[in-house]
Amino acid sequence: MVSLTLFTLLALSGLSSVAQAAHIKPVHHPRAPIPAPVPVPVAAPVASPVTHVRQRRCKPRNNSNLEQKTEPYARISSTSARPSSSASHTSTHTSAAPAKTTTAPNPANSPSKGGSSNCFPALGFNPPANVPSSLDGWWCDDKTEYAFLGFSYEVSACQSKSQLNSEFADIRKRFNGRYVRLYGACDNNGFYDDVVEAAYANGLGVQALIWFGFDGGSQWEQRRDSLFATIHSNPKAKFVTRAVQFGSEPLLDGVLSPSDLAAQVRSAQDQLASLGIAVTVSDMQYSFQKDGGSGLKVLDAVDIFDAHMLPFFAGDATTAQASWPSIKSGIDNFWVPQANGRKIYLTENGWPSAVENDSQNPNSASAQASVSQEKAYFDMLDENCAYFKSVPGGGVGWFAHIYSDAQEGGYGILNDAGNLKFAFSPKTHC
Repeated sequence: MVSLTLFTLLALSGLSSVAQAAHIKPVHHPRAPIPAPVPVPVAAPVASPVTHVRQRRCKPRNNSNLEQKTEPYARISSTSARPSSSASHTSTHTSAAPAKTTTAPNPANSPSKGGSSNCFPALGFNPPANVPSSLDGWWCDDKTEYAFLGFSYEVSACQSKSQLNSEFADIRKRFNGRYVRLYGACDNNGFYDDVVEAAYANGLGVQALIWFGFDGGSQWEQRRDSLFATIHSNPKAKFVTRAVQFGSEPLLDGVLSPSDLAAQVRSAQDQLASLGIAVTVSDMQYSFQKDGGSGLKVLDAVDIFDAHMLPFFAGDATTAQASWPSIKSGIDNFWVPQANGRKIYLTENGWPSAVENDSQNPNSASAQASVSQEKAYFDMLDENCAYFKSVPGGGVGWFAHIYSDAQEGGYGILNDAGNLKFAFSPKTHC
């Protein structure tokens, strides 16, 4: 897969590859550790990095025509986050997606559904057969959406219409998922149309993705243009596309400068604002802090925050349960002050059930990868539902990374055969 990352308590290093065929299958390969970043000057309004080495790669799945790419990582201490009163972190873009028109929560609804069931993609809401004429009253207020939201769903396999429909139905009906966060890329013509149709039919919202290649080429521009064309031409697209991720770890990968990436975010907002679609960048804490905090200008531009969290790779990782203090610290001391009231999501978020090969080794000899530990991680998130609900900006919603081991070995809720590895019924409301 493309990089799986921890947004706080990460360590430096890693190497990634990507298959350039009819579609993309990102993979990862080892590399020597790189030096720790130079601490950000006191004047810069960011947290100070500390040194821990991380090597994070994942075993390729059905990969071909691979090319290699380097990814640095750093573990971050969140002891000096920017104060929320600083004007420097206030979003300054003028093309942000407009506030969604929503249906007010109805206290009479079942608590398990979390607010109103008369809006999309609430668990009690079934999309009408005929596409509505307007978005008015369509979307649920994202300030009422927290706790478990759904899955990261990798699309490098270019799933068929029937597979998308079957697995989206499973996400909705068996797991009470409300969203899928796309991961990787499929460059087949009409693929996002298939995603839209399956999502609408099954009542799922989508965080779409513009995936950057690693060859320095312009394929990402074609993906961007194709995605936007589908969003504007498919009548159902604006009714399921809640957000567009402008890359997954683009700052970490250095595909664009922070200024250029922020400009692309604002340009996307201009193109999508009339549809009420938020634009974000899915990345890790370190990515925004490195190079003297130059990436913070990207956070100023985005509409929502997509944060990465994989604490298995912390330099002091032991058990899943023991990672909670670092997760909470990262949210409280970095993401919340930076967000300044904007919605926060945990997107690449999980703990492995197994290390499939040397490329997936943790940085800590005490880090435990097992089915019981993967289960314990998500149980821990469930136990802290009240905390996620309380976070400023409407609470934190989290995705389980990833739907199936067939998409990334060791991280799926389902194994390669499509069977549950453990009981998984997370809270969507508390």
